[in-house]
Amino acid sequence: MKIKLYIQCIIMSAFILNACDDELGVVGVTIQPDGDKSVIFSDTFALKAVTQLYDSVYAKSMYGLLGEFYDPMFGNLKSDYICQFYSSEGFRFEQTPIDGKIDSIALYIYYDRTNFIGDSLSPMQLKVFPIVKPLERNFYTNTDPEKYADMQNPIGQQAYTPRNMRVTDSVWNLPSTDDNYYTPNIKVTLPQELGQKFYDETINNPASFSSQESFNAFFPGLYVTNTFGSGNIIVVSNTVLTIHYRYLTESASGVVDSVANTYEVFTVTPEVIQLNNFSNTDISHLLEPNNDYTYMKTPAGIFTRLTIPTKEILARMEGRRVNNFNLSLKAMPQENWAYSLNPPDYLLLLPEDSLNSFFREGRLHNSITSYLSIKYADLTYDFGNTAKLLNYLIKNEPEREEMNFLAIPVDITTGQDSQGNTFISSIKHYMKPSGVRLRKEPQIMRFQIISSKYTSINGD
Repeated sequence: MKIKLYIQCIIMSAFILNACDDELGVVGVTIQPDGDKSVIFSDTFALKAVTQLYDSVYAKSMYGLLGEFYDPMFGNLKSDYICQFYSSEGFRFEQTPIDGKIDSIALYIYYDRTNFIGDSLSPMQLKVFPIVKPLERNFYTNTDPEKYADMQNPIGQQAYTPRNMRVTDSVWNLPSTDDNYYTPNIKVTLPQELGQKFYDETINNPASFSSQESFNAFFPGLYVTNTFGSGNIIVVSNTVLTIHYRYLTESASGVVDSVANTYEVFTVTPEVIQLNNFSNTDISHLLEPNNDYTYMKTPAGIFTRLTIPTKEILARMEGRRVNNFNLSLKAMPQENWAYSLNPPDYLLLLPEDSLNSFFREGRLHNSITSYLSIKYADLTYDFGNTAKLLNYLIKNEPEREEMNFLAIPVDITTGQDSQGNTFISSIKHYMKPSGVRLRKEPQIMRFQIISSKYTSINGD
């Protein structure tokens, strides 16, 4: 009896499916109360995808990139940055330098020992230039540093390799919990006169330290750029200006009997401006028409534009509600050569016309018109069910011909609420070097929409 019932079900299913036309597929029927029924439809449509160049993005950040690196597929990337320094209100030297003279001043560039791209032993050289014009609070990555810096008068330079060979392996490999942990850094000696200028200003014109604005007028900042080498890019975690000097100390009996060394520190903080500048070259081949792939490269380089044929879809969705629209993008494996770029961990799907405002205003994805992929895995960026996007378009923009979205590499910050639940607290452009090819063959770019429509069994 059970076998007979099973065969009848198969025949009935086949009859229903064969009754559908090629455009609409009824995949199920549910009987509802009061004589209503829900008809489920399955439709297939194709996305269009192209590679899109965006050489300028909003990139407010405390960390910078420094260096130059060439990738055989994704071309050349050169990175440098401008930074201001924070001064506490009413700053004064804690001690009085002997004879009012400072000894030296140095710039320390701290970086992550594991977070860089390229050959750690490739020799590089940087130069430091003074900023001589007030910086505009413009955090876009196409800022021209030469508009603000005195490029004719560098005030410091230093050769380096990301793996500092003067540090032994035993020290280099110490965990961060060890008291002797070494934080990789590049020390750049600056002219003693600059440090002396700081001390003299505290004595002769203390108003220069009365506010951050006053301090910025006195010392507008520094431009740090790579001037030799093309083998690696480091991620700068902090940039610190340190003024060293000696002062006299007293014994317990009040007798001045010894000399001590100390220093004053100015650092880059969220209160001041840091401008990252990126130059992508040798990338014209990535922008040529391509039937197989689109490309993405960061920082501030190349995204993928997806075009949804909204008019075609909405015409077929008339009178229905979209229930399921699973959207994912498939990637090619990482290239098989030394120091190849890694794919970014997350992509944000965002309307193209919202690109600047989304990041400038510090928004989060709303899972209606903007979607965040889950973490990259198995060569896939999965955005999940994006049905709310189509339902939004059906309700708000039913006449729209098509809609362009950008797939954008992003960096996310998470936090925890009082219940221990993890939440996303910020989404920013991914500012580290990365590259990935996304597949766009016709079979890859075809997606299925599941929708439903309620009708009366009696035709009412």
